[in-house]
Amino acid sequence: MKQRALRIAQMIKEVVGELLLTGLRDPRIGFVSISDVEVSGDLRLVKIYVSTMGTEVEKKATLDGLESAKGIIRSTIGKAISLRYTPDILILADNSIARGSELIDLMSKVTKPNDNKQE
Repeated sequence: MKQRALRIAQMIKEVVGELLLTGLRDPRIGFVSISDVEVSGDLRLVKIYVSTMGTEVEKKATLDGLESAKGIIRSTIGKAISLRYTPDILILADNSIARGSELIDLMSKVTKPNDNKQE
């Protein structure tokens, strides 16, 4: 990404993070953290990657709540950051944290020392 797009992505991450903490009151939205924000080169599309906690049903409900709040999120971004066009928003689930913990579990199983083995 270009330097300006990186700066805009960081600003959007801060604005949306603050909105998630204070502004959205949808009961479907559970514990959410923004793991990454990507902005297209023309600044017209924003991909917001979120990681959620809970069961699969709770995760789906959280993503549905965020989807229904896209208008509010977009409006808040438009008010907070002065751009020629307010970007369209895609909210995507980021499962990298869950995959990372699964990999760590697998690695710990593989690297467990065998008590019967002698060197």
